[in-house]
Amino acid sequence: MDKNSIIAVVLSSLVLIGSFFIQSKYIAPKKQAQAEAQAAEMQAQKEMEKEKAQSENEMISASFAEETSSTDENVSEKEYVISTNKAKVVFTNKGGDVLSYKLLEHKDKETGDGVEMAMNVSAYNKAFTTAFGGFDGAVLDDIFNVSMKDSKTILFYRDYEIKDSDGNPHRFTFGKKYTFADDDYAFKLEISVLSKEEGNKLDLSGSAYTIRTSPQIGPKYDKKNRYEVRQFLALNGAKKIRKNITDRVYEIGDLEWAGTGGKYFTMLIKPVAPLTMNSSVKAISDKGDTTQVMLSRKAITEKNVNDTYYIYVGPRQEAELIKYNDQTKNAWNLTNTRLNMALQSSGLFSPIERILKWSLDKIHGPVGNWGVSIIILTLILKIILFPLNKNQAVGSLKMQELQPRMKEVQEKYKNDQAKLGAEMQKLYKEVGYNPMSGCLPMIVQMFILFAMYNVFNNYFEFRGASFVAGWIDDLSTGDSIWTWNKAIPFISGFTMNNLRLLPFIYTISQLLNGKITQFGNPGAASSQSQMKMMTYGMPIMFFFLFYNVPSGLLLYWTTSNILQIGQQLVINSVMKKKRKEMAAKKPVNANELKFKGGKKKTR
Repeated sequence: MDKNSIIAVVLSSLVLIGSFFIQSKYIAPKKQAQAEAQAAEMQAQKEMEKEKAQSENEMISASFAEETSSTDENVSEKEYVISTNKAKVVFTNKGGDVLSYKLLEHKDKETGDGVEMAMNVSAYNKAFTTAFGGFDGAVLDDIFNVSMKDSKTILFYRDYEIKDSDGNPHRFTFGKKYTFADDDYAFKLEISVLSKEEGNKLDLSGSAYTIRTSPQIGPKYDKKNRYEVRQFLALNGAKKIRKNITDRVYEIGDLEWAGTGGKYFTMLIKPVAPLTMNSSVKAISDKGDTTQVMLSRKAITEKNVNDTYYIYVGPRQEAELIKYNDQTKNAWNLTNTRLNMALQSSGLFSPIERILKWSLDKIHGPVGNWGVSIIILTLILKIILFPLNKNQAVGSLKMQELQPRMKEVQEKYKNDQAKLGAEMQKLYKEVGYNPMSGCLPMIVQMFILFAMYNVFNNYFEFRGASFVAGWIDDLSTGDSIWTWNKAIPFISGFTMNNLRLLPFIYTISQLLNGKITQFGNPGAASSQSQMKMMTYGMPIMFFFLFYNVPSGLLLYWTTSNILQIGQQLVINSVMKKKRKEMAAKKPVNANELKFKGGKKKTR
């Protein structure tokens, strides 16, 4: 193995080993000791929750009994508002549901107001609407009584008489109590079923009631935008589910939480007592207008029941979601909820993604501009990967030199595979060529490329982050130097009525990079057509594919192309020198004689 091959293998190994080292030392949120402590805390919390639920049932029963005695049957529909530092929530006493849920710290680019997380509500489908029975049960749309104990707590309750599956009537009080904290994206929802008589139960074909997320989360969802998503999210302990939402009933098992997620925001419902929930969760998708999830509670046979749910409504951001793994970081003392499992990731490449995010955060600290941070990170990566690229180019040159001798060996030992393999290894060793020196750099760069794509396409911090004011105002969307309102056939559908500069810069840099690469590596005539396709065809095709790509991602690719042009010029110089060395070592053909006039004569 030659020196360059050894360097390539060592650097590749260092990149992979380094990613896991940094992840375990600097990025992993908790050490093993902390994880064990959290597990013990979680068990203790479950016991506390059980005792707390029992005492709360008794208190709520007394509270409901007092409130019910003053029920006003003539109350009309009214709206109520609760505001925290994180959200402004508008309730209606019709069903005790939510009409509007605006995130105050995150603005909607189209409306200029807070991101609306309860979109497309209707008279019979609002946020956190409940229904008796299973998924097909009629929603509760009656006027509820209301009690606001303080500015962060609101209670809706009403008396019902429901016939069970056997036709027997049962009287009870049904209540929904919302409790908020000023600086937390999660809130607590308690659903109570309090019997009016002994022997009551709420059992409609195995279910007591269903609860649902909002019909749609914001910002406005356009199914034609392939860079935006609406996903069904769930965790049952054994596995996580993260799929584009469709009309389907999922068999989850022991449900830990479920909900919906977009590219940058999510809504998740976590029952405190998962064993009280049915194993089925229903996802609803109606042409993108409705993307909703429904959970159902098992039949209730106890006299008084108080179910508690913690509902997260906020950014799909690791810094926020991970707080619910540590009881000291959230207002509800929740621990080990694993809500951060709802984050987008590429699975296999997630360790590299964490390294890249960590690096971006560290660079952004002193720089203060996410666009500049992307450029600096790209520069660092290109410097690290340059020896691999150089070694790959030199390796391809050695491979070209070996081709005639390889064909001779393959022809000579075509009927003896064992001998052929041995002779090929001998040939590689003779010229100092390692086959892995060509593919290993490509594998490492492919891993980083896939991880980069997912990071830059989903990194929450890029949302609303400006690079150059008036040009790239939001790294999570395409850049724009001019917009128009009138629809132009064919053009508007492709451009989204935006003239973008970055795709043109990207395409030019890609064309120039390809041309310089082709110039430095002249191939055989048989491969010239393929080279032309790669040099001209691919960049033009990518122009149309990437025209509306998030500018953060395109900024990375463009910067990478520009830096690659400089590196390729260096590699071309090295390759030219290597070719001269190879030509000097090449034996002279005995059948050719050269004369002073530059002509040659064959004997």
